[in-house]
Amino acid sequence: MWFAELFAELLLLFEDLKFWKKKRARRKYEKENNLPKKQMWLYPSQKVEILAVAVIGVLVVILYVLFFRNIDEKRTKDKLLEVAEILEREKKTIGIYPYALTQIIRNNPLYQDITKDSWGNEFHYTTSGNGETYLLFSSGKDGIPNTDDDIKLDVLP
Repeated sequence: MWFAELFAELLLLFEDLKFWKKKRARRKYEKENNLPKKQMWLYPSQKVEILAVAVIGVLVVILYVLFFRNIDEKRTKDKLLEVAEILEREKKTIGIYPYALTQIIRNNPLYQDITKDSWGNEFHYTTSGNGETYLLFSSGKDGIPNTDDDIKLDVLP
């Protein structure tokens, strides 16, 4: 295995040497004939490096799309579950669910942003007339309620 890598490096070095000689001869010819310098771009080893960086860049984008694209959705689901736990504690304490999410915040600095999803939109919260059930959901990335990207949490008696 190491032999193949060494051989590949030597071939690349040989290609760079050929390019260098060709470029040197071209510059000499241009100087002798009073010609403008022709653009001679990259050594072969530089081309390989650029190709490697491009391939790594594409892989990073693919990995981001596959693994991190839905991270906001997961955070929002976790926050919805946290709010649901707080609402359940409130129901045990006072017997009904609060009529507004702002009631669970009170003066607790830990709960200041608890009523917002990962995109900064307020959660949609409604209770039944008697306060026994509630509907809690995020309007999702688009911020428009009742669309396909909504993240809902339904609690029934």
